Amino acid sequence: MTDLLTHLRQSPYQSYSYSYPHKSAYRPLAQPVALDMLWQQEDRSALFGYIHVPFCTYRCGFCNLFALGQPGAALVDDYVTQLVAQLRVTGALLGQRQFARFAIGGGTPSYLSAAQLARVFDAVYSALGAELAQIPSGIEVSPETATAERLQVCRDAGIDRVSMGVQSFVEAELSALVRPAQNGAVLAAVEQVRRLGFPTLNLDLIYGIPGQTAASFAASLRSLVALQPEEIYLYPLYVRERTGMARLQRGNVALADDPRRALYDIGRDTLRAAGYTQVSMRLFRAAHAPESGGPAYCCQDDGMIGFGCGARSYTRTLHYSDHYAVERAGVSAILRNYIAQDAASFATARYGFVLDAAEQRRRYLIQSLLTWPGLDTQAFARRFGLPAHDCFAELAELERAGLAERRGAVVAMTELGMAHADAIGPWLNSTQVQSRMNADAAA
Repeated sequence: MTDLLTHLRQSPYQSYSYSYPHKSAYRPLAQPVALDMLWQQEDRSALFGYIHVPFCTYRCGFCNLFALGQPGAALVDDYVTQLVAQLRVTGALLGQRQFARFAIGGGTPSYLSAAQLARVFDAVYSALGAELAQIPSGIEVSPETATAERLQVCRDAGIDRVSMGVQSFVEAELSALVRPAQNGAVLAAVEQVRRLGFPTLNLDLIYGIPGQTAASFAASLRSLVALQPEEIYLYPLYVRERTGMARLQRGNVALADDPRRALYDIGRDTLRAAGYTQVSMRLFRAAHAPESGGPAYCCQDDGMIGFGCGARSYTRTLHYSDHYAVERAGVSAILRNYIAQDAASFATARYGFVLDAAEQRRRYLIQSLLTWPGLDTQAFARRFGLPAHDCFAELAELERAGLAERRGAVVAMTELGMAHADAIGPWLNSTQVQSRMNADAAA
């Protein structure tokens, strides 16, 4: 493992550790894994259900997600049909279960028509028995597709959280992101969300956009806060290989005179002054945000089961999914393969990452440490039968560097540590995971 300070000097902005291991570390499994046997070994009393809809009206220049812009209508309809088939197969093999959380992401799920959304929600209830009105459930939308008709279907189904990417209120900055200007559409969508009574609205901004200044970012922040969203995510811009911006710029955001660190401080301080509580490097929650309610869910302990091409599923010992691509040709090929599958094939996993005991402990560490309140060392010891500091010398190194501190039984990031979460997360990767990710990037 690289020395911590040497690693941090490379840049505070290296990678977003939103899950561990990253999907680029997945590989074909030696043998197909029967999902009924796999899930029988898991606690299924508090599952997270996730549906992936890999379609968008347009593909933003910074997007490196598994998504397809402007798909044909027949492809979308075929996808929904196959998604419903997968929900039915999975529902039959899961056995007794309870869902504690549910989300529909993408892509842009609101790209689906109101009728297609209703069809998906009907299958969620009939095939899985998940009553979305009884659990925290969210959907991602885009401003131009968040129509009253679509949002009404979502609200009637029990969705209580709507997440929408705004990215910037400055037209030149949206153009730099290869994204159409849409301030009017944003305001109209927010009005519809409020009119229909969704309890939680999340809005996203990006900082580090070419041409963005401290003043323009502060202006976007003020415009966003004026809409009083319950949650706000602030994302540093990454320009990854194979994305539209990478093709245009031929490289990542330059590290020389990188503005992102200063803009992060502006964003953090502005939102805190407006009454938002910081949860992670990216997430800020308003004082008026409702409590989550529903069954208890712990992402470090509880399973996640994904549906749709591009969705991931997590058990203690195996993370699995379909293959992954960014460029249109690769995404299209994987989608066609998904749609062509026999429904029975959804009963097995063939691509993923097997987590041994050490990788399970590392996942727990990363998932806990990069959000506040932090890593509960007593909970870690109960789960794994070992002290966290004995398993990870990195904790002491973070504490010596002033990036983490002990708060009773909890190891928490300091202010400085949270600002460097996108460097600390990759630094905590295991050698195996990092080597696989490097090999994927070089391919």
